[in-house]
Amino acid sequence: MTYNEWLKKIDDELKPDKSFDIIKRELKIGGRDAVLYYIDGFIKDEVYEKILEFLYKQTPEDIADIPNMLEFAKAKMPYVEADELKTVKEAVTAVLSGPSVLLINGISGALAVDTRTYPMRSPDEPQKDKSLRGSRDGFVETLVMNTALIRRRIRDKRLRMEYMQIGKGTKLDIAISYLEGAADGRVLDILRKRLKEIDINGISMTQQALSEKLQKNAFFNPFPKFKFTERPDYASACIFDGRIVLVMDNSPAVMILPISLSDFFRETDDYYFLPIVASYTRILRMLVSVANVIITPLYLLLAVKVAAVPSWLTVLMPEKTGEIPLFFQFLILEFVVDWLRLASVNTPDALSNSLGIIGGLLLSEFAVSAGWFIAEAILLMAFVTIAGFSLPNYEMGYAMKFERLFLLILTQIFGVWGFAGGIIALITGMLCVKTLSGRNYLYPLVPFSKKGFLELFIRYPMK
Repeated sequence: MTYNEWLKKIDDELKPDKSFDIIKRELKIGGRDAVLYYIDGFIKDEVYEKILEFLYKQTPEDIADIPNMLEFAKAKMPYVEADELKTVKEAVTAVLSGPSVLLINGISGALAVDTRTYPMRSPDEPQKDKSLRGSRDGFVETLVMNTALIRRRIRDKRLRMEYMQIGKGTKLDIAISYLEGAADGRVLDILRKRLKEIDINGISMTQQALSEKLQKNAFFNPFPKFKFTERPDYASACIFDGRIVLVMDNSPAVMILPISLSDFFRETDDYYFLPIVASYTRILRMLVSVANVIITPLYLLLAVKVAAVPSWLTVLMPEKTGEIPLFFQFLILEFVVDWLRLASVNTPDALSNSLGIIGGLLLSEFAVSAGWFIAEAILLMAFVTIAGFSLPNYEMGYAMKFERLFLLILTQIFGVWGFAGGIIALITGMLCVKTLSGRNYLYPLVPFSKKGFLELFIRYPMK
């Protein structure tokens, strides 16, 4: 393909005359016509000036015997990352991804020079996924920075970073990070195959969109199949543990797989404290999570649906259930809590804390004094709201919420049998869930593993 054919086809694809930020710079290099394509904002002026200064110094004799762009890059290009492009499709993809693309009349092919510099924030500690003793850095929205944060912690020659692009429109850059010999090769093959099969125009909301394409999830199944973290120390620990970490461009969170339900009860601080302290917090986290699911349905069962309550529980039972039935009190409070949460997210930072505190106090005080709600219902909803923050995973928090609502409705309709049947239905539902590796979601309970079961509760000392 001739130089002019290259230009025509690239211009037809990119249409630089219709996009102000796609720059087509015409040059003279060694007396020959040349063109440099790049996106304004992805290249620093100082780097651009250095490249132009070098190119303008080339004489006709310097480039007379160079047949293709690969040889030009080896002999003449004083830049670290430069790759030859052999097709127009590769050139267009390179320009849209950020690198500059150079074409010179009389030299076959094109040259991609990775001069891109994305707008990037500093790697500060994540606001949600915090640690008392851990490092104070976190992932950002740039792929290369995130892989560097992992490399900094894992100086092992077995660490692999496999690069891929997915999505027709967005061409999302991703990296599969794993420790060769430690990660499950079968899971790696499944992951590579499913990533290559993703054939959609764009993946903009990267985390959830990618997880939905990797593993289909029933609409009414709220359990997350992947775990996300914004902490490079936790991601590195998972890689050492034999997990696979999927790093995505434009996302401050990485995806950890394969995972089971038990993985959501293990957090970063487990590895920064003494084993006995970590074991205590892990057990506490699990107990609070179980209580988070069953406490309001169980209270409804004892207060309304069961005639005889043990004497030691009578002190917890309400004398009156209020003007509104207790079931509807819990239901309304569930929606009010979510409403306040949504309002606080969309409220300026200076007012968000005040909104949550004042709104919650005013609404609860008025509802109790008016006789609509009982104080016990307000107290229990305060407990489940705080308990929801014991796990930093949003998806698991909402999964527990839906489980609680499911139990609440069944208990209201069928009483004791509804509560018991709901527990059985939830366990059965989790038994039917499979992870990407094909393993059961309730591992190490199903299939049973003694070592894995003990590690649910105990954090053993490092060997």
